Amino acid sequence: MTIIPAKIPSITKRIFPNYVWDFSSRDKTIYLTFDDGPTPEITTWTLEQLNKYNAKATFFCIGSNVEKHPEIFKTILKNGHSIGNHTHNHLKGWQTSKKDYLQNAKQAEDIIDFNQLNKTQEKKQKLFRPPYGKIKPSQGKKLIELGYKIIMWSVITFDWEESITKEECLKNAIENTSEGNIIVFHDSVKASKNMMYALPKVLDYFSKKGFTFKAI
Repeated sequence: MTIIPAKIPSITKRIFPNYVWDFSSRDKTIYLTFDDGPTPEITTWTLEQLNKYNAKATFFCIGSNVEKHPEIFKTILKNGHSIGNHTHNHLKGWQTSKKDYLQNAKQAEDIIDFNQLNKTQEKKQKLFRPPYGKIKPSQGKKLIELGYKIIMWSVITFDWEESITKEECLKNAIENTSEGNIIVFHDSVKASKNMMYALPKVLDYFSKKGFTFKAI
């Protein structure tokens, strides 16, 4: 069982102020994010659920998965969602040299092609989320210099965690989310059981409370 809290403590945000943990918002807005895709069937299912609620989200894609599943990637874009870089091979920053980490991120960037995305999207920005949330200060500093916004999270559902039930996954999202929060789900095989149970209920619960879901 992980000891990381579902709700990120305020002190963590203060220690790493250059990373985005949430958004100041007086509006009832939530930012759903999905890591590790695109994945056959699971990402497509996720997009269908989002469409039911006219919800927009941000997909932090692994470069190698984009390479393997370009049509799913194109569908994410066609549905009006945002894209972020999640490295090419889902690297742990703490265990990777700065040089290798940046090269791997660049490999994913070349496949995602932010320059092309920015020709068709209103928001001209490059988003990055470190796999596992593990990134060295030197790696983060250089990515920011390269024009990236490093997006972390306010609430993590632990949908991939086999030691929690699907009900606990849902509870993590429902009980910890408020205005301006960034929620992490995963459109991956490992997380699919919990995510596919929790996501529709999260969309329904917060929609009934007047919230909207926006892409970063």
